[in-house]
Amino acid sequence: MILLLPAVLAACDRQSQPPEQDNAQADAAISGEVPATSGEAKGGGAKDSAFNYKLDRSKAGAPAPDFAFLDPDGGERTLQDYAGKPMLVNLWATWCAPCVAEMPTLDLIAATHSGKGLAVLTISQDNQGMKAVQPFFEKHKLPHLKGYADPENQFGFHYATGLLPTTIVYDAQGKEMVRVVGAMDWESAEGKALIDAATAS
Repeated sequence: MILLLPAVLAACDRQSQPPEQDNAQADAAISGEVPATSGEAKGGGAKDSAFNYKLDRSKAGAPAPDFAFLDPDGGERTLQDYAGKPMLVNLWATWCAPCVAEMPTLDLIAATHSGKGLAVLTISQDNQGMKAVQPFFEKHKLPHLKGYADPENQFGFHYATGLLPTTIVYDAQGKEMVRVVGAMDWESAEGKALIDAATAS
């Protein structure tokens, strides 16, 4: 049981989701293409233990998908709406503890890098869509983020990492640079380096 704890804290999969929540990514395991590069925050605190991830550059250069997703104003968006901007596309769910732990660091990144044109898009994979996302954002103080929803898990099926959270970093040309599979502290040196590389492109 103790050996399973890091895996549960690192990311959410079918075993950690509510029974009513179908996770599009659950049927896809992390491919053998994921390199060994990984990171884990040090410090020993409960928050620090939530940060555990792998970097996957095997799809670098792939274009951003064109799926529509829901915005908090009741409309639809696509990643193409952010053409010309580097993007962090974060797939998460309200029931995923590492996803929730990662959110404040994404909020800080959105606050400090919006001037450089970085779009930080948190796209929920909750089947309930905005009915799950809106109460979450009302409860948590994340003033620099907006809650988007993909209730049909199109993004989850497309990226097929098998885990939440998953964050995909795109350059300003809409080309994938790296996938972060698991929860990262985006204020860490490695997180900042990924963002700096995206905003410099």
